[in-house]
Amino acid sequence: MSQADLAGDDLSPSYISLLEGGKRLPSAEVLEQLAVRLRCDVPTLTGRAAEASECDLEVELKYAEMAMQNADPLAALAAYRAVQDKTTAAAQPKIWYAAEQGIALALERDGRLEEAAVHYEALRTASVTSKESVPRLTAVIGLCRCYRELGDLSHAIQIAEETLDELRELKLTPTVIGVELLSTLVGIHSERGDVHRASYLASQAIEQAAAITDPKALGAAYWNASVVMYRKGNTADALALIQKALAIYAEGEDQRALARLRNAYASILLQTEDPQPELARTVLTQSLESLLQVGSSVDVAYCRSALARAELHLGRPEAAVAHAEQAMADLGVGHRLQAARNLLLLAAAQLRLGRPEEAKSSYERGALMLEASEAGQQAAYAWAELAEILKLCGEDERVLWAYQQSMRCIGYRNTLMLDRLPLSKSS
Repeated sequence: MSQADLAGDDLSPSYISLLEGGKRLPSAEVLEQLAVRLRCDVPTLTGRAAEASECDLEVELKYAEMAMQNADPLAALAAYRAVQDKTTAAAQPKIWYAAEQGIALALERDGRLEEAAVHYEALRTASVTSKESVPRLTAVIGLCRCYRELGDLSHAIQIAEETLDELRELKLTPTVIGVELLSTLVGIHSERGDVHRASYLASQAIEQAAAITDPKALGAAYWNASVVMYRKGNTADALALIQKALAIYAEGEDQRALARLRNAYASILLQTEDPQPELARTVLTQSLESLLQVGSSVDVAYCRSALARAELHLGRPEAAVAHAEQAMADLGVGHRLQAARNLLLLAAAQLRLGRPEEAKSSYERGALMLEASEAGQQAAYAWAELAEILKLCGEDERVLWAYQQSMRCIGYRNTLMLDRLPLSKSS
């Protein structure tokens, strides 16, 4: 097509020549005219993809959220990535970072914790410069969840404590997301065995949640406070607190959270002075049915682990092994802390079935994984239980070794160095 044909009646050939030489920038109207004459669209003419409208992308984000709610993290992941492919962080920051948050959550729900942590870290960093587009606390809470499951409890606590310090310096009134962060920190301290710190923070969380009169925040605070009481061995208070949380969540629409809370409720039922394993199994069966519909594979694994414990109480070690092994398969390699606890359940069931060698192996692996996760108190119990198994097997030397490992996990050190002193013999 000649310059005259391209210019038509509205433009001059000399102007077309200047455009071709890069000496003029065409207006949107001129681009439309040229596109019509060249029989193409403007994006093709300019060599740039059309930027999707914000409304269209928000609709696509909603579809991705629906996939997540339907327990399909892979579909959600694909949908969030498709949104990011249609825009940039510079052009539409709120849309792009919302998709990035969704990607992190989808990876977490799919059990790909290390990948999820990378995205959450990127969001936490971006929140410093893009405060209006990136919710910092949401990224921090997600990051803490990942590090907790990966077994890096110290790092999770450091991040959460630093963020809470920032909030305290700002002297802000309590918020729902702030209480959620506080409740998350309660859970991590409880995992590590810092029950006094966890108890103090739990009381703060309940107080703040009550002040903002938000049911979800208050329910989460009761939930985590219950876990603390449970770890302290105060099952009566734990049961009272979790029943309060159940009452709150039962009135909401978050079926996944309600099912996970029922898991915790069943675990407490198994540890009371008068255990109720039949009721616990009924509650867990109900939870499992719900989580298979709305939960992730990790949620299902936690429920199966609790079912394994219930079956042990009911004297059904074969069923316990089946649940524990399926839970291990559901968890994969990323969730080290829960995998360690699951190994201890598996060991107990194997011992009941008269398979002491398998039980010893499972206990030792579980104890080492707990110790590596800095869950010292839980690791100490695991080593002590392994010592009991070794005692039953007649391995007296290894019994002493296992008890020493247990004492080391709770901080004992041989300060007197008695093993280096010669023993005096009586005449």
